[in-house]
Amino acid sequence: MARDVKKVVLAYSGGLDTSVILKWLQETYGCEVVTFTADLGQGEELEPARKKAEMFGVKEIFIEDLREEFVRDYVFPMFRANALYEGVYLLGTSIARPLIAKRQIEIAKATGADAVAHGATGKGNDQVRFELSYYALEPGIQVIAPWREWDLTSRTRLIDFAEKHQIPIAKDKRGEAPFSVDANLLHTSSEGKALEDPWQEAEEFVYSRTVSPEAAPDKPTYVEIDFEKGDAVAIDGERLSPAALLTRLNALGGANGIGRLDLLENRFVGMKSRGIYETPGGTVLLAAHRGIEQVTLDRGAMHLKDELMPRYAELIYNGFWFSPEREMLQALIDKSQEHVTGTVRLKLYKGSVSVVGRKSPHSLYSLSHVTFEEDAVYDQRDAEGFVKLNALRLKLLRRRGMND
Repeated sequence: MARDVKKVVLAYSGGLDTSVILKWLQETYGCEVVTFTADLGQGEELEPARKKAEMFGVKEIFIEDLREEFVRDYVFPMFRANALYEGVYLLGTSIARPLIAKRQIEIAKATGADAVAHGATGKGNDQVRFELSYYALEPGIQVIAPWREWDLTSRTRLIDFAEKHQIPIAKDKRGEAPFSVDANLLHTSSEGKALEDPWQEAEEFVYSRTVSPEAAPDKPTYVEIDFEKGDAVAIDGERLSPAALLTRLNALGGANGIGRLDLLENRFVGMKSRGIYETPGGTVLLAAHRGIEQVTLDRGAMHLKDELMPRYAELIYNGFWFSPEREMLQALIDKSQEHVTGTVRLKLYKGSVSVVGRKSPHSLYSLSHVTFEEDAVYDQRDAEGFVKLNALRLKLLRRRGMND
């Protein structure tokens, strides 16, 4: 039985699934639906979503450009941590969900809605990410997850419902789609169908943001990125807004075949899934950020960050962006970035990105200490006592073993 819902804010893309959800909400709950479409840099025209919503009689339609907020307040804080899930995934889908959820809750408050809805399935991570964010921001909100409630359990049933209610269906949506795609300014994610066999290499047509490394230019591209307190602020001396900067890096990385990832990952809900990810700009940015940290971060701070990073990345992957533990870790990470300022030079070539230069006004690198030439600042005889003290426990352990 449907709950008593007066008005619901739906995360709406204008695609087949969310269009069916919109009509299903109206039929099942008899409620008013508010649509919210976020421009996170997915590279699609969003006005058709408005026209579709109007066709359903929706009176309150929100289409918002959130690209700058997305990069400034979500992507950049995450990159200060060098966050990688399971060592390789740059969390492009994970980091977008809390922003969408936040705006849904804000719109719900502004429009007097008592519920929010999303189009995530009951098998994936996104349902968790959306709903943990909803409840963290508005504990009393009602959440509707159609994929966990309705009987439209196949693509055929979904299309039958759409045809019955005269919902426009793109030609490539008839029958089984080859794979599903989610995109934003940070990455493109492809999953399902043709990609479900982890033994089969993904076909080249799966990739949309990057040329293949084999087809990338034979001449390397050099780029310089300026950082201020851990955030990238300029490329080759030109200051750019966060979204503009990531857009520029996407173009540079994509043209050089950088940022492809074929990953069999562990979902939070317990199963393994295979994803094909393209994160060209993010891959370049991660290398650059680690490069500037090499010259500005103290060893203890750097190693502590590296120890905490997997936990931080897991929190984001699992949907705990608005949790106190993520915020605590963020405070520590941001503290570490106070002197992470300077310039990194990178070499982009056929799928690889390499740091080839770094400089900073806050550099901890001392040539006079590290040089192989004669110096006047380091007495090499001091190392003898250092080595002996560190060896003491090893000697004692060995002696005990010899007497056992």
